[in-house]
Amino acid sequence: MRKKKPQTQSNGHIRIISGKFKGRKLPVKDVEGLRPTTDRVKETLFNWLMADIRDASVLDCFAGSGSLGFECLSRFAQDATFVELDKGAAAQIKANVVTLGLENATVFNTSALEYLKHNEKKQTFDVIFLDPPFRKSLLEPCCELLEKNQWLGENTLIYVEFERESQFEFPAKWQLLKEKQAGQVTCMLFSRS
Repeated sequence: MRKKKPQTQSNGHIRIISGKFKGRKLPVKDVEGLRPTTDRVKETLFNWLMADIRDASVLDCFAGSGSLGFECLSRFAQDATFVELDKGAAAQIKANVVTLGLENATVFNTSALEYLKHNEKKQTFDVIFLDPPFRKSLLEPCCELLEKNQWLGENTLIYVEFERESQFEFPAKWQLLKEKQAGQVTCMLFSRS
């Protein structure tokens, strides 16, 4: 009689779609609630951002797989900060940073809300991704903290992804540039004017 193999968590991967790491597949932890942005949505998003990524300082809140931040670094962003609450997912992002030999990536294993509460250095970002877990009421408080704690520079671009049925009040200074529906997901790109 053969011994059963111990069950392990099945892990997936993300694919970098353009830039210096084009075609690279990176492992992703199978974490509850993790929804890596699909390649189709990612292609649309990076068509929107094409002229704005090179030399940008990027913040990937709710980083999950790190897909959006890694795509930016592949496209020559100046640096990327990944914020991810799940310990396993954050460890996998760190491992992928090492795999790609990146020295311009920082990973914080904390909640996005906790991270955004403190900005003693008055750091600002050029591009910010907000893709929180669905139905957890995290998007609006993050938007408020971005404004309140001065994370946004002049013309910062903010990408948000949320469940289609939700309605949000975005800050008055945010100007909607692009919007797309993809299945059950609404995607919006704002500029802070």
